Amino acid sequence: MSSSPDHQPDELAGTEAPFVSHLIELRDRLLHAIYGVAAIFALLCFYPGPSHVYDLLAMPLVKSLPEGSKMIAVGVVSPFLIPIKVTLLVALGVALPWVLHQVWAFVAPGLYRHERRLVLPLVASSTILFYLGVAFCYFFVFGQAFPAIQKMAPASVAVSPDIEAYLDFVLTMFIAFGVAFEVPVAVVVLTRLGIVEVAQLREFRRYFWVAAAAVAGMVTPPDAVSMIALLIPMGMLYEVGIWASGFFMTYSAAPDEDGGSSGRTDA
Repeated sequence: MSSSPDHQPDELAGTEAPFVSHLIELRDRLLHAIYGVAAIFALLCFYPGPSHVYDLLAMPLVKSLPEGSKMIAVGVVSPFLIPIKVTLLVALGVALPWVLHQVWAFVAPGLYRHERRLVLPLVASSTILFYLGVAFCYFFVFGQAFPAIQKMAPASVAVSPDIEAYLDFVLTMFIAFGVAFEVPVAVVVLTRLGIVEVAQLREFRRYFWVAAAAVAGMVTPPDAVSMIALLIPMGMLYEVGIWASGFFMTYSAAPDEDGGSSGRTDA
């Protein structure tokens, strides 16, 4: 006997697991994520080594320093501790896809098909966009901003940045650009949740540019190059988000939103 179109069986029926099983699964996924980060950290410590990893991070600034100038370490243990901290952060960044895979493997069985169609592309795209934001900041923004900042320094000032202060600055910039490149993901999520509509996003375009300029002015160094370097990608990615919103509204629609039956069993 066929079921009524309005009462299709729940596609997750029979997949429920005891609470203890969920805890065990969560523990295993966390351990796998930690093992992945630890393995990459150990590899980076072996080659090229924490000091070389920090040298690579500091390269954009060191290249802009006056000839003969070097960075300094104010803290007693900073020459040892800061490179180790940088190496750990790099290991976490490199292992991020593996960590997100563990998260996805834990939550995916509890999602409906249309929910997986939305979540998986957003997780993958947000990771790629964050990497692009960090790479853009390191290869382009630093290369333009640091020489401009050095030119502003008075001739009576010896420029010797502290390695710990530099790490804090770099992390702030990486997070700022990484998050700024998530604009398309934020736009898609807001649209999919019904908070805004695509037509409203188009009307909000001019206000977004003003807000983006304010954000770029607050998080970037005090030079026009860095501000524009963040503002223009944010504006372009906003347009990408508007385009992607229309696609995801259809691609990730629930069956009842498509005019079909609901994927959940009615009470």
